[in-house]
Amino acid sequence: MKRRDPFPGVNKTFDRHGKPRWRLRRSVKGRKVDCYIAAPYGSTEFRAQYEAAIAGESGGGTRSAVGTFDHLIEAYFKSREWKSLRASTQKAKRNRLEYIRQKIGTAQIAALQPRHVAKLMEMKRGPTAANRLSKDLAQLYAFAARHLGFTGAHPTKAVERIKVRSKGFHTWTNEQVEAFRTYHPKGSMARLAFEIALGTGAARQDVARMGKGNLLAGAIVYARGKTGGRVELPLALLPELAAELALHRADGPVFVTRSNGDAYSVGGFGNWFRDRVREAGLPPVCGMHGLRKHGAMRLAERGATEFQIMAFLGHESPQEARRYVAAANRATLAADGLRLLNQPKLPNPISGLGKNDVQLAVKKGKK
Repeated sequence: MKRRDPFPGVNKTFDRHGKPRWRLRRSVKGRKVDCYIAAPYGSTEFRAQYEAAIAGESGGGTRSAVGTFDHLIEAYFKSREWKSLRASTQKAKRNRLEYIRQKIGTAQIAALQPRHVAKLMEMKRGPTAANRLSKDLAQLYAFAARHLGFTGAHPTKAVERIKVRSKGFHTWTNEQVEAFRTYHPKGSMARLAFEIALGTGAARQDVARMGKGNLLAGAIVYARGKTGGRVELPLALLPELAAELALHRADGPVFVTRSNGDAYSVGGFGNWFRDRVREAGLPPVCGMHGLRKHGAMRLAERGATEFQIMAFLGHESPQEARRYVAAANRATLAADGLRLLNQPKLPNPISGLGKNDVQLAVKKGKK
């Protein structure tokens, strides 16, 4: 009597090095399963991976060995979580995840140790990139736990991220803002781009896309390209921006255009604005993101709350805005402290910090 196959759809294959591999190819309720199982045939781990693939818990349809980083990342790329990300976010994140696949794609996620995570971080250029890799790995493990039935330890939790003392992008000073305005006159395309970026606090990709469609009932309205957060700012409270918009035709699809009227790409717009900064005699650190920070900082210095700054920047949480409020508060507290230097020194109390002789005598008597 022919014995029943315990693992239908599994066949033995060989890779280009002649190493045997177990490939599962099967159709389950109209869903095609095509993947490799990275475990000894018939073992407990082999059975677990086989059953997970059949049940659809392993991102079936990939051709990577179940349980590997290749398989995990392929499953993530097919998930709703991935598809919900903005195109710009996907592009940067895909590059980082492909780097992980290049380094440890064939490794089992259950086999990664904290020392391996630390080694991968050391291979990155600079602390920010190293911390970003650790965060990406942590997100992959969380995804595996939610969707692939992974129950092992997350090795990233045992590895401390590197402390970064950098303040990030340079924040324009008031003097630099005035220098740009002095060089680029009102009515110029450079001045228009500058006032839009400063007045709205919008990112480069958002400034490059703004046009007449963003003017609504006396306000400039846009949705952040990165997060989708909606920002609505009354032009009556932005006199410099309102005056500049009045000097330009607002009937085109975008405000800032090339000399022939065509719109810039996001990258081309950034390069063009960088040239205008250099023309004004300002250092290269004066980028468009620094204008966004300057706009947030001037609000904080005037007492704006973190939630008000969050709304201005189009952030989804007040965490980033707290940094501007904290920086403004430190500057204010330092200034208030220095003003005390002009005050007369307080006299030292003679009788025990204001206590009279009778109180001191009674206290000594009790002893």
